[in-house]
Amino acid sequence: MNQRVVVTGMGVVTSLGTDLDTFWNNLLEGKSGVSLIEAFDTSDYPTKIAAEVKNWDPEAHGVDKKEARRMDRFVQFGMAASLSAVRDAGLAIGENADPERVGVIVGSGIGGLGTWEDQHTILMEKGPRRVSPFFIPMMIANMASGQVSIATGAKGPNTTAVTACATGTHSIGDSYKMIQRGDADVMICGGAEATIRPIAVAGFSNMRAMSTRNEEPEKASRPFDVDRDGFVMGEGAGVLILESLEHAQKRGARIYAEVIGYGMSGDAHHMTEPDPDGAARCMTRAIKDAGIAPEEIGYINAHGTSTPVGDKSETTAIKTAFGEHAYKLAVSSTKSMTGHMLGAAGGVEAVILGLALKNGVLPPTINLDQQDPECDLDYIPNVPRQADINVALSNSFGFGGHNATIILRKYEA
Repeated sequence: MNQRVVVTGMGVVTSLGTDLDTFWNNLLEGKSGVSLIEAFDTSDYPTKIAAEVKNWDPEAHGVDKKEARRMDRFVQFGMAASLSAVRDAGLAIGENADPERVGVIVGSGIGGLGTWEDQHTILMEKGPRRVSPFFIPMMIANMASGQVSIATGAKGPNTTAVTACATGTHSIGDSYKMIQRGDADVMICGGAEATIRPIAVAGFSNMRAMSTRNEEPEKASRPFDVDRDGFVMGEGAGVLILESLEHAQKRGARIYAEVIGYGMSGDAHHMTEPDPDGAARCMTRAIKDAGIAPEEIGYINAHGTSTPVGDKSETTAIKTAFGEHAYKLAVSSTKSMTGHMLGAAGGVEAVILGLALKNGVLPPTINLDQQDPECDLDYIPNVPRQADINVALSNSFGFGGHNATIILRKYEA
């Protein structure tokens, strides 16, 4: 008998806020977190905009000051969101949860790029003796999971997903399965990313993947709109506390939603170009795993990155997976507000799914002024929608053809 798995805590670090209330209110107000990049001089860059976390102070978010100096920015984000989620869940590891039954999967698509870049500059300018002894443990992608485990005392399963933009959703789905099969009672899971750095912005710009609407930053991320011209990079973290229902009930935890389905697939197609068949298979597998009919799903938080090819591909995939029901679904891309947070996107968007189910409100796709005729679904344009949805789905698709889908349901005892 598989364990039922529920969401009992959530935490975010985003350009729209670093606490759940601020973040959720800004989403419902249709605010954009995108602005001109302040982290470095963008004079020579075609893209000069991103969704930055401004005035970041890890200590203000519970991260030890001394330890923070030995963490890349992505680890700081992952730590802050995890500690916030643990607090939100009322989880006291060692008191109301057995440390050996609490695990961590906080993944990152790219890892400590900023540390890598900084230390390489030191190597080139000052020589090998000046490279920090903390370079490697600051930079490696598994260190958000490692540091969260150390900080919280979680001694259960501890691993890391690195699947580009599918990372956060894979982390949550894998955690769900670990609890379902009895490997853990509680999982701290999600994604963290901090790649608003010269080398990443240059790399993505030279792929022509990012928007160059620099004169109107807040209007640059426009999924499914006819004038979309690429994604806008974001940064931050999104973390959930998943628990077996039995464990959550035993300690009297508040429950946001229930996780009921998880699907994965590979495109086996192209390094960067998506294949709608792969995404459709992923959604279909999640629906089968959930043991529900496709018609039971009322809302999709789309991957919806605002790239010309990607948004069209996902629209095709939704129609393939859902048939006629695709036109009755509410779909939105919150990346229109948060930017594309890469490995953190799935974590943050799972938080949004949980809040939407609990509050009965669906966040909009902003900047959807003229819908692309080839993207012909109901994308909740520009204003939120009151909707009593019982089941919702979130998609994440990554370079390399990695696809991940999770399904949440409104919790009923």
